[in-house]
Amino acid sequence: MAGIPLFSLAGRVALVTGASRGLGFAMAEGLAEAGATVVLNSRHADTLEAAAGKLRARGLKVETAAFDVTDASVSRTVETIVGQTGRLDIVIANAGVNHRAALAEWTAEDWDRMLATNVTACFFLAQSAAPVMRRQGYGRIIFTTSITARRGRATIHGYVAAKSALAGITRSLAAELGTYGITCNAIAPGYFETELNVPLLENPDFVAFVNGRVALRRWGKPHELAGLAVLLASEAGSYITGQDIAVDGGLTTTL
Repeated sequence: MAGIPLFSLAGRVALVTGASRGLGFAMAEGLAEAGATVVLNSRHADTLEAAAGKLRARGLKVETAAFDVTDASVSRTVETIVGQTGRLDIVIANAGVNHRAALAEWTAEDWDRMLATNVTACFFLAQSAAPVMRRQGYGRIIFTTSITARRGRATIHGYVAAKSALAGITRSLAAELGTYGITCNAIAPGYFETELNVPLLENPDFVAFVNGRVALRRWGKPHELAGLAVLLASEAGSYITGQDIAVDGGLTTTL
C-alpha cells in the first residue's frame, strides 16, 4: 500500500506462542524490532517474564500472556488480549513439542500429545483470532511447521504427522480467510540450534550428518528465522498466502 513502509509493523499487535525461548523468541524479537507490540506466550510465567525483560530492556513493546495453548479456554484468552491491546493483527502459532521413540514404543498418550499441541492447539488459536481479524479487515496467521513434513525421519512419527497436518491446515485456512484480508502461511524450519534440538546437538555424528546435507554446511541460528516472520506479517508479504516456506539452509533442495 502506498505510503506504508513495506516491512514496518508499527501499530500492529502480535501474539507469539512458545515465545520464551528458541525460534518463538527470535520471531517475537523480530516483530518487536519492526515496531509491533508483541504478546509473548508460554506456559511458565517466570521464564516468560525473563524473556520479556530482555526485550523491554531494549525499549521494545512487549506484553505477556502465560497460558497452555492446549487449554480449552484459549478463546477467552484471545478476547482478554484484544481487550487489553485493542486489536490483534498477527498470530504466530509456534508452541510445539516433540517425542522420539521407536515405533513399538509409542503409546496412545504420546500420539495424542503430539497432535494436541502441534495441530489442534494451532487450529483453535486461529479459529479464536479469525473473528477479530475479520472485523479489522486485516490479519496474518503464521504456523511453525517443519521440514520433516516433507522429509520423514525415524522415531518422530507423531511430530511428522502433526506438522504435515498443520501444513494442510495452512492451505485450507488461506482459502477460507483470504476474502477477509487475512493471510495464512507456515514457516518450515530445518535444523536450528535451539533447546528443542539439544538431544540432537549433543550427538556429534548427527551434527556432522546434517552439516553434510545442508547447502550452507551449518545449522541455523534462531535469529535467521525472524526475517521471514517479519515478511509474512508485514505489507511486504501481503500477496503471500497458503504457503509453507522452508528455512533450512538448502537441506530440502540438495542431494
